[in-house]
Amino acid sequence: MQICTSHRSDSSTQRSCMMLMVSIVLASFQLVAQIQEPQVQTLREEQTMKYPTFYRTAQIDGLSIFYRESGLKDAPTILLLHGLPSSSRMFEPLFTRLSDRYHLVAPDYPGFGHSDWPEPKQFAYTFDHIAEIMNHFTEALGLSHFTLYMQDYGGPVGFRMILAHPDRVEALIVQDAVAHNTGLGENWKTRRAFWADRAANESELRTNLLSLATTKARHAGNDPNVERHDPDLWTDEFYFLNQPGQAEIQSDLFYDYRTNVDSYPKWQAWMREKQPRLLVIWGKYESSFDPSEPESYRRDVPKAEVHIVDGGHFALDTAADEIAALVQNFVGSSRQGSAARRAG
Repeated sequence: MQICTSHRSDSSTQRSCMMLMVSIVLASFQLVAQIQEPQVQTLREEQTMKYPTFYRTAQIDGLSIFYRESGLKDAPTILLLHGLPSSSRMFEPLFTRLSDRYHLVAPDYPGFGHSDWPEPKQFAYTFDHIAEIMNHFTEALGLSHFTLYMQDYGGPVGFRMILAHPDRVEALIVQDAVAHNTGLGENWKTRRAFWADRAANESELRTNLLSLATTKARHAGNDPNVERHDPDLWTDEFYFLNQPGQAEIQSDLFYDYRTNVDSYPKWQAWMREKQPRLLVIWGKYESSFDPSEPESYRRDVPKAEVHIVDGGHFALDTAADEIAALVQNFVGSSRQGSAARRAG
């Protein structure tokens, strides 16, 4: 087909022909894009809808326990236990990256997030009690075997769950959680004083533990590039800490933290004896705990995988892609090892 039939060679005619040809080419590209765009959009929607996150509640010991769940239930399960003062929300970056491979379940503890917040006079806010409820939660959901992902408070909750039912846990992932006394750094001086004399140190403890500055520091730590950190994360948590009853709830639970220190030798002994599959993830800008802690885990479990990532106490804020890749490789190899041991 001839687009320009004129044989005139003047420049105006040539320019007109070129403009006409460009218009035809652009129109053809637009037509192809219009045909392909619905297909691309459909693919995106299928990917988004295939493994959505569900926001559910379960009645456990008379309490409404909120949890996030995603992935196929017959896929390997990862139970994710959050820290202070966060909730299951902290694991959203992993849900978006791993739900196509794993069954992810992340509950809110009593007194946190969207779970019930009974008054301290009506509910004992201790790590023993929370671990008991979390064990009952796994039973209610039929979670008989899982990889346990523990961050911060998830450590003392998770280790109690392990000692109560060691057969349920296929592997451990520790992200910025402590199981050794040396892991509690200099900023724990005020907190240890609170354990020694609660009445005399409660006011100072609340300032040290629950203030906006501390809430921000848990996320950004000493990261020189604070602009990488979403301030909504710590302002939302600070808002949560200022809700009615929260100061009392968190003070009660943190007073019980002293029992974790007493329990560290039991957790260490279990790790040394059982040599579990262990992945330790640590933010290099962690300011809540001592940087020696990852190597303390390696002394207990010499074959542990230890990775220092580009993040703070809540390393998923800035290192979600790296952590998701570590988890994927670790859980996959853990499942293969478990299958081989069962076959043997």
